[in-house]
Amino acid sequence: MSDDWRLRVNLHDRGHAHELSRRLESPELEHDLERSYHDRVVVSQDGPEVFCYAGTREQAQRAQQVVHSLADAADWQLDTELSHWHPTAEAWEEPDKPLPASDAERAAEHRELIERERAESLAQGYPEFEVRVQCEAHHDALQLAERLRREGLPSVHRWRYLVIGALDEDTARALAARLRAEVPAGSTVTVEGNPRAILDETRNPFAVLGGLGG
Repeated sequence: MSDDWRLRVNLHDRGHAHELSRRLESPELEHDLERSYHDRVVVSQDGPEVFCYAGTREQAQRAQQVVHSLADAADWQLDTELSHWHPTAEAWEEPDKPLPASDAERAAEHRELIERERAESLAQGYPEFEVRVQCEAHHDALQLAERLRREGLPSVHRWRYLVIGALDEDTARALAARLRAEVPAGSTVTVEGNPRAILDETRNPFAVLGGLGG
């Protein structure tokens, strides 16, 4: 079964990172990374860092060996970090941290995700998620925006569209479920990751924390 493993390589130099990425992806260069369609390691670069994504721990560890071999030959200084993707937590975790095996463990990991999203929203100054409402008529959107404002839920109103910020995905989905039962017929309600631009339009996007249950 396919899995998700990541090797992060920090070379502390953008030029060295570019050269390592080129060497890992070049079919002309000799190394032992598998290149078949189903078993290949996917390589990406972000500044001085190179990321190798693999389907198994063994693949990721083999990539780590190849990277160190290439770095030693070129006299590059680097740091590497191996991690394993936890889908419930939606985070890269330490390789030996087991995936949650029970409903209670999965629920605990999900709570950690929500707490992290809320902390990140507050730290960065804008909400992680948003609820988008598209109404069929301008006056429907206007009336909905005014009603939400009276409830203390600020929104960005543009023509037939409303955008409401939320600190975390659970909060966004709870608000979306509530609004789907209240919006005029023909309206659509979706939950999306929130672009930073919403903060320019809303003085207090975090007011959505209250009153979602009604």
